[in-house]
Amino acid sequence: MPQNTSKAWYQKWWGRTIFIFGTLILIIIIALGFYFVNLVKKIKSGDIIYEQLATQAPSYKNDNQKKQIEGVNNYWLGSANPKLTIVEFGDFNCSLCKNSYSKIREISLKYKENVKIIYRDFPNFENSINKAMSARCAGEQGLFWLMHDKLFQNQNKTSNDELISLAMQVGVDSTKFTTCLNSNKYLQDIQKDYSDAEGLELIGTPIWFFNGHKIEGDIPYDVFTKIVESIL
Repeated sequence: MPQNTSKAWYQKWWGRTIFIFGTLILIIIIALGFYFVNLVKKIKSGDIIYEQLATQAPSYKNDNQKKQIEGVNNYWLGSANPKLTIVEFGDFNCSLCKNSYSKIREISLKYKENVKIIYRDFPNFENSINKAMSARCAGEQGLFWLMHDKLFQNQNKTSNDELISLAMQVGVDSTKFTTCLNSNKYLQDIQKDYSDAEGLELIGTPIWFFNGHKIEGDIPYDVFTKIVESIL
């Protein structure tokens, strides 16, 4: 009987081509899998933020950009002659900003000789302007940061009466505070912050600038300190 001399598919040239091609695809898929697992780890740990900072150009592009980011007549904590200036564009109604408010207090104390932290208003929610106004009205009595913390601790308080009550808890003169709040005394300053944020094409809060380097979102405390120390 004649023997069957036909080759199996994987022994033919096209079969070998398919096998080689399939093997390469499998290798690529495995490599991509490892890459994305590693990327997720870096994002969670904050390493990806550190790497982004390390590859960016140093500091501000020019004095105009620095002024646009840092603003004028805004409240700040820390050093008057800092090695690092951190600017937060925040909103007193923002839940992620609420997660951040205690961190900047700790950072300002831990690095008070080298770091300056500036808070700027970027109101995007209902009643956010009124809350920003109340913080500034407390600020003219030297109580901005206490009111800043109180507003984040009581985000459900929105009416003028509730804001006045919160301000009295931090020690304001209620008559002066109420007059300031009702007159929208600092509306132009808040609008200036908002205008600068729009000019920087910012979306959402909180958004941070570390010596001009932008980072978006709620930064974990350990990542925050890592960024500060890497820049210092």
